[in-house]
Amino acid sequence: MTINLISDTVTKPTKGMLEAMMCAEVGDDVFKADPTVNALEQKVADLFGMERALFFPSGTMANQAGIKAHTQPGDQLICDKYAHVYNYEGGGAAFNSGVTSALADGHRGMMTAAQVEALVNPYDFYHSPKTALVCVENTTNKGGGACWDFEELKKIRAVCDDHHLGYHLDGARLWNALANKKESPEQYGAIFDTISVCLSKGLGCPVGSVLVGSDELIEKAFRVRKVFGGGMRQAGYLAAAGIYALDHHRERLVEDHDKAQEIGGLLRSLPFIKNVEPIETNIIIFNLADNVDEQAFLQQLKEHDVHIIGMGQGKLRIVTHLDYTTVMHHAFLSLLKEMSIKKAFV
Repeated sequence: MTINLISDTVTKPTKGMLEAMMCAEVGDDVFKADPTVNALEQKVADLFGMERALFFPSGTMANQAGIKAHTQPGDQLICDKYAHVYNYEGGGAAFNSGVTSALADGHRGMMTAAQVEALVNPYDFYHSPKTALVCVENTTNKGGGACWDFEELKKIRAVCDDHHLGYHLDGARLWNALANKKESPEQYGAIFDTISVCLSKGLGCPVGSVLVGSDELIEKAFRVRKVFGGGMRQAGYLAAAGIYALDHHRERLVEDHDKAQEIGGLLRSLPFIKNVEPIETNIIIFNLADNVDEQAFLQQLKEHDVHIIGMGQGKLRIVTHLDYTTVMHHAFLSLLKEMSIKKAFV
């Protein structure tokens, strides 16, 4: 039995999702003629109470199109030092949009409104890049699935309004945050200019993300998607998976969160674990004890067909997901306990 906890992107479509995909009515989405893609986009726009949405093949492309729709070459965006758009999108903001990034030293990937305010360059100081956009990420990937305080997000909105800045949310795992905090998509749609949401993480779709925003910004993003090579043809087969996931997989996200809490609780009790970061959603980030060889630890897990990932700087990550079953969960917990009993790495 393979237990893959590298990411929540490793899932495969459920039987119901596959049936929905195979029955999808499709057309050519490049000509805006795929009825299932159109239905998905309308569904997401309605969920967030925003004007329009656009289907993308990946979350990175959705974020990058959002950044480009808000900025001009030479502009600057503000984000936390842990932000996905800065760390894990291949330098795309600089390459695709010609913008620099001003980094806030936040906590677990979350900066404050005061930190954002301090990074805004004076509009009439022409020696500095023109600050044009603020990007936040919820939940924070590098921050261990942390969920933002919505009141702080509203305070950042006020800073953006004061300085005429765009406000973009990288909501790759926003569905997890909504499930954890009992918040609604409409709350987020009311304060952000653009939001990207992934369908291929916690919701279990094989492919796809959606960018949502105003008619004007999504029209810009539509052209950017074409330039990026993101126009898809009969994409309704993929969009059908997204519609199914939104209807059937959102409420079950709390199951992933509960399993993550159980794993974290056990890890904290093991002698070869140095620390476990706070767990709010489906991501567990932890450090091994100083005398434990990371590669030896990962190899021992692999010998039992259990797979997790190293994040660098001594951090390891586990991500629970739709395909991580209760049987797998109990087997993984048993393996960790067995490693402790055998005094592995101690």
